[in-house]
Amino acid sequence: MATATQPTANNMTTFKTTQLIRATYWGLLALALLAPFLGLYPVFVMKLLCFAIFACAFNLLLGFTGLLSFGHAAFFGSAAYVTGWLIKTYQLTPEVGILAGMLASGLIGLVIGAVAIRRQGIYFAMITLAMAQMVYFALLQTPFTGGEDGLQGVPRGALLGLLSLESDTVLYYVVVAIFVGTFLGISRIVTSPFGQVLKMIRENEPRAISLGYRVDQYKLLAFTLSAALAGLAGSLKTLIMGFATLSDVHWTMSGEVILMTLLGGVGTFFGPVFGAGIVISLQDLLADKVGSWVNVIIGVIFVLCVLAFRKGVVGELQALLERRNQRSR
Repeated sequence: MATATQPTANNMTTFKTTQLIRATYWGLLALALLAPFLGLYPVFVMKLLCFAIFACAFNLLLGFTGLLSFGHAAFFGSAAYVTGWLIKTYQLTPEVGILAGMLASGLIGLVIGAVAIRRQGIYFAMITLAMAQMVYFALLQTPFTGGEDGLQGVPRGALLGLLSLESDTVLYYVVVAIFVGTFLGISRIVTSPFGQVLKMIRENEPRAISLGYRVDQYKLLAFTLSAALAGLAGSLKTLIMGFATLSDVHWTMSGEVILMTLLGGVGTFFGPVFGAGIVISLQDLLADKVGSWVNVIIGVIFVLCVLAFRKGVVGELQALLERRNQRSR
């Protein structure tokens, strides 16, 4: 019989799993910090981290709230344009431009969410898609966006007016810090009492209503938070690449972030990051070799992964660890 000072086999197994996950996270962080010295192109890794933030923001809505949005490109692209326009036209510092982009995408998300949460399922998804297309055409007609040519020549500026971001290496570490902060912030949201309510809504919305929770308010807040974080990704992308184009706000961008999330694992913390890494790496590796066929290849890989790993790659790995833990008990 186990005593208070003698851990049970169950506790030891859980402890080992937790330590393994922590070691993995620390290893990936060390890899990210050393990436510029390992021959990895900083701009490529920064782009990957931007889309990882985008996928994590989408996963907050789909994976932990159970709401499928087909319109997240509206938040990503609108923030990209707002940030680029303010920095280029009014010479604002990067952090102010990024915050303005997040505010703009959050407000758009609040408006779209207030309309969409009145419906559920496919009707919710179709409303988000329709309103995102409205945002797309509005940006197409707005003069400051540059129309089909996009917004070009956005300077990186200096962080807080002091630290120049013209160097790829300096900007890289700023982006890594923002990514780590965002990842930890989303993790804290999900594990908070607010996040537990979101999970309950995902699993059984009628029960949440019967317990007295204002479900619509929780869903609207989750939608707005997801939109603002998607805007953060779009703002960073403009700062890194120096331009914003209509492809950032097109519905295909919404499809890409859904692909990243499903590929990595819906409802997992690291799954969207892994999925973003796969998609962006394949696009970068194959774009100059197969041209537009890269989308077909990614589509085939996605279908194969969904058939083989129904919970996503990371989701299946977690399920495997859980099964091993249960057998060891």
